[in-house]
Amino acid sequence: MRRKTLDLLLNYVGALLTLMLLVAGTGCLVGYTFTSSQVKSQLEYQKVFFPTKTGQDYHDLVTAHETQYAGKQVLTGSEAQIFANDIIKVDTKVIADGKTYAQLSAAAPESSQTELVFRGDTLQGLLLNAYAFGFVGVIALYAAIASYLLALVMLVLTLLGVRHYRQGDPADVI
Repeated sequence: MRRKTLDLLLNYVGALLTLMLLVAGTGCLVGYTFTSSQVKSQLEYQKVFFPTKTGQDYHDLVTAHETQYAGKQVLTGSEAQIFANDIIKVDTKVIADGKTYAQLSAAAPESSQTELVFRGDTLQGLLLNAYAFGFVGVIALYAAIASYLLALVMLVLTLLGVRHYRQGDPADVI
């Protein structure tokens, strides 16, 4: 095989890899944007707010060292996780004396305590789903950044390969 043929083949492969990385990065960026906007719009619609400094559950924020969220609306996945684990989970444990919904419903299925814990556990689960999707979105953002950086590296290498192809002697054989 001639050296110029190999160089040309490697240049095509480099250009194809660069293009594929750009497409992958764009796909990941679209995934991040979609996931973030969906999480925000769903949480915005739910109108969940952290307790204010005068609110009944503010001590839960103090205990969790998350007082910077006091009075703020829950709009991101990480805020949803904090609200779910540091407000709802704490409150349902207090209401149920540490029992789960399954334990309460087996003992007294029609009690108001059971219904409150069910509602709390349901909201906690929904908020943790928002957190999970928000986290997947952040991973997609990092994947997009990595893809774009790798595409840049491949572009530089491909351009160096084109330069090498132009400088090579057509008579060289590998």
